[in-house]
Amino acid sequence: MRNQLCSNTLQVISKPKPLTEESMKKLLNRRWTLPTPETKIHQVVHRHRLDGSSFFQLNTNPDFGDANVKHTKSFYVVRDDLLHPLINGNKARKLDGLLPLLQDYSVTDVVTCGGCQSAHTAAIAVLCAERGIMSHLLLRGEQPEILTGYNLMSTIYGNVTYVPRTIYANREDMLKNYARSVARNTGSVLWFSDIIQASSTAESSTFPNFMQMDASRSEGNHLQKILVVNEGAGDSVALLGIIRLVQYLSQNHLLGKQKAVKFVVDAGTGTTAIGIGLAAIFLGLPWEVHAVMLADKIDGYRKQEKHLISEFSKHFNDEFIDHDVNKEDAGIVNWVERDRPRKFGNILDGEMVVCQQIAQQTGILVDPVYTLAAWETAMLLSSQEDEEGAEVVMLHTGGTLGMFGLAQRYKNYFGMLKK
Repeated sequence: MRNQLCSNTLQVISKPKPLTEESMKKLLNRRWTLPTPETKIHQVVHRHRLDGSSFFQLNTNPDFGDANVKHTKSFYVVRDDLLHPLINGNKARKLDGLLPLLQDYSVTDVVTCGGCQSAHTAAIAVLCAERGIMSHLLLRGEQPEILTGYNLMSTIYGNVTYVPRTIYANREDMLKNYARSVARNTGSVLWFSDIIQASSTAESSTFPNFMQMDASRSEGNHLQKILVVNEGAGDSVALLGIIRLVQYLSQNHLLGKQKAVKFVVDAGTGTTAIGIGLAAIFLGLPWEVHAVMLADKIDGYRKQEKHLISEFSKHFNDEFIDHDVNKEDAGIVNWVERDRPRKFGNILDGEMVVCQQIAQQTGILVDPVYTLAAWETAMLLSSQEDEEGAEVVMLHTGGTLGMFGLAQRYKNYFGMLKK
């Protein structure tokens, strides 16, 4: 097993606190992008053959109240990879609370950025196109010879511009300058903080599905409003959709509110993990969040955790935060070190073979950059003895289209899959 677990706490001067049912209802009483927070939950059981070899077995209809589950090496998989055919599950969750705000404020254009195979830019492009909003996607580096995966989706659905790495290094200035060029002399450039006040938490949470455009946007209003969305949708508004997901999962007929849960997720920006941790505290859930660090060092994730909690408090209500706590015990995520270091985006020898085995035995596709790391951590946690009998749950964040880009980049590793 390549992942090494270590618990790390964030030293901050404030910490989220449990919310009353009324406060939680107020927070989530808004319009959403997804018509429902529902998602499938499957169970993966690790079994052994008589010859000593092991294999995975998938249960697509698990009984969450089955006491025998604790006697088997197994973990649950939240199948957010099935939410949308073109959009990563975690991207759909992050944008769940944002898209209605764009429509409330009559945003006409969105400017954002990402890597060449960015799942974030593809999600922005698809969801904006479905709502008649133009997306401007600044992709790092050079255009590939063959467009594939998320890069292809970004190109088909949005307006792609490739940016030299030297310019991309200063993302804030790059986004600001490009947004101004789109606005020209007549449009206005907005950031998330500019539109958050337009959110009406008293609105009904009922919202049309992905394929419907918002009728509230006036066809006669031609004033251009350009919104800048940070890379990876790493703003505090992204936490709303994740909190909504956790509330759904904590229903009594699913994971419930009483069971101890070790919740595993891969961490790019860390936003999804922080959202799960925040929701667990708000709802008073006995959950531990284990996030496998992929794109940054632990200090960077700790800083992001502190930043998002502070921003969420500022934007959505200061009552969510307790400012009088012990600094030594304020972290909400266990950031997990990856045992085999690599530059972000790289894959290592043998990882595609493991992904192939998982797919053939369970029908679940994991990718070697993100979700394989979460899968391995879930396997490790589920194989350990736990005095509390905690359930292990992995959030499958998606990544299917990313495999096409990886196959183009790592031909040797993917060539090994041939018979």
